[in-house]
Amino acid sequence: MGGTIRLVGLIALLAFSLMFMGAAKDTPKASAPGKAKDPAVNARIGVISILTGQGSGYGEAITNGFKLARDEINARGAVNIELVIEDSSGKQEQALAAGQKLINSARVVAILGPTLSTEMKVVGPEANASGVPIMGTSTTAAGITQIGKYVFRNSLPETQAIPASVRKAVMKYNIRKVALLYGNDDVFTKSGFDTMKKVAEDLKLNILTIETFQKGQSDYKAQLTKIKGLSPDAVFCSALYEEGAVILSQARKMGIKVPFVGGNGFNSPKVIDIAKEAAEGLVVATPWFADRNDPKVKVFVARYEKAYGKKPDQFAAQAYDALYIMAEALKKAGKADREKLRDALAGIRNFDGVLGKFSFDADRDVVMEPNVLTIKDGKFQVFQ
Repeated sequence: MGGTIRLVGLIALLAFSLMFMGAAKDTPKASAPGKAKDPAVNARIGVISILTGQGSGYGEAITNGFKLARDEINARGAVNIELVIEDSSGKQEQALAAGQKLINSARVVAILGPTLSTEMKVVGPEANASGVPIMGTSTTAAGITQIGKYVFRNSLPETQAIPASVRKAVMKYNIRKVALLYGNDDVFTKSGFDTMKKVAEDLKLNILTIETFQKGQSDYKAQLTKIKGLSPDAVFCSALYEEGAVILSQARKMGIKVPFVGGNGFNSPKVIDIAKEAAEGLVVATPWFADRNDPKVKVFVARYEKAYGKKPDQFAAQAYDALYIMAEALKKAGKADREKLRDALAGIRNFDGVLGKFSFDADRDVVMEPNVLTIKDGKFQVFQ
């Protein structure tokens, strides 16, 4: 009896064991934990832009470009950017105060801007001395990146853009004698003039006269009357869009019909808005062309138009690419550290943006090919 009970118990135990093993076999094993995603790099980046006053058209486009890029970058998740935006009103002292606030109070990891080269001349040294990377997106005067090793720019300098537009215009129109006209109270317009003069001399052009004006001037009849009397083949003009557009308008009303070749300040739709038909025929060089047959460009233009109700200009495009360059460098740096970010930025090569292929050279300046455009039928088109 006892043996029988022990045998029954043994059989029951064996059956239970088999049931347990089967259940264990059918239970899915816990999967090995996947590799955890790298945490997003969180970065606070300062922006100094002209939001009010003269030049605010540049600042509006630039700030819009930054905001659109920020939204896209943050949606991707690898980098999360907070923009701290300060208004400079285009004034050196206000730009410097904004820079100091961003560096010392907001503790930003980097600064984008300011808008004008004359502003960068005071903000750049402050950022450089503080070890804060700063990138100009519209500062095209000579010597910007020579301020120091923390100073960068992605805006095509006048020394690269103006020779391209001048040479093409000279070939197209058989230009032999020219008048030069520029704003002599601004670092940017003075730098553009210096480049225009050098290119004219290199091409052995006859410079008939050099005329000057100041920011905010509204009457250019004296300068234009002298230019008209000398009968140049072309006028080379270095100006911001407010003055440049008025100069074009007054020149055409006075019967000056020769081509105008403009500096970087003319690369804004505001010139067309202000000068209207008088802007026709203006020749400029720029890294940006909104109608380029490139998928990235088409997507950017469509998104910008949807967000802001207008097409992006050169200044919006340069700002947009600049923030993407910053994001790429932040990913390489792995953290929002000023020194690591500076080193990562310096190593950017062959960045593929809406402006085209972009690299920083050894001096943190631009390596990029310009497009030569003209205003035809009320819009910028490739200059043939």
